[in-house]
Amino acid sequence: MRKTQLASCLVIVSLLGSSQFTGAADPAHSDQPTVAPAEAISKLKEGNGRYTNGNLQHPGQTAERRTELAKTQHPFAAIVSCSDSRVPPEIVFDQGLGDLFVVRVAGNVINDEGLGSVEYTVDHLGTRLILVLGHQSCGAVKAARETIAAKGKAPGHIESLVTAIKPAVEATAKDDLETTVKANVKNVVQALRSSTPILKAKVDSGEIQVIGGYYSLDTGAVTFLDEK
Repeated sequence: MRKTQLASCLVIVSLLGSSQFTGAADPAHSDQPTVAPAEAISKLKEGNGRYTNGNLQHPGQTAERRTELAKTQHPFAAIVSCSDSRVPPEIVFDQGLGDLFVVRVAGNVINDEGLGSVEYTVDHLGTRLILVLGHQSCGAVKAARETIAAKGKAPGHIESLVTAIKPAVEATAKDDLETTVKANVKNVVQALRSSTPILKAKVDSGEIQVIGGYYSLDTGAVTFLDEK
């Protein structure tokens, strides 16, 4: 038993000491050019325009692209979005394999695991744009509003989503659902911008940009809420 525990500890120490989980640069990505935030926003807008106009290109979905990505990836944007099946970022922005680093949780909220994922793509893959994407008629936000209004508690782990969305609900108690959805997006944007030690320093230096977006189920269009 002791030998097994010792072996497990050695494996963990080895992983933590590797470049994948320390501040050391990842050799597979260190010589790759990065996409500036402004250019990344333009690429997302252009892709969403193709999507809404029905002119999808489905880029980067060939066998050659798949082979190219087998050993490395360089996503030009990270998308923190809701798990809703109607809002798949790769389709909404008409992007291909390796283009987007996507973190999806109901209500597009951010927890430690999601934050770690965002930090990873920024720190190791060179991603410089983070977009928090909310959407029309978000079920998680609607459930949070209803639960809080009834002074109740959601079942199981759904309550953790209610807790995360609660600040937006309280700030927009007299407004409609879509106002709360957008307030929740802005709260998550601010949480990411102020997250230490990795993201805040990069935001302050101008290396990365964190913005919000709102997706219309009716039109398919994404409205960018804050491009500062």
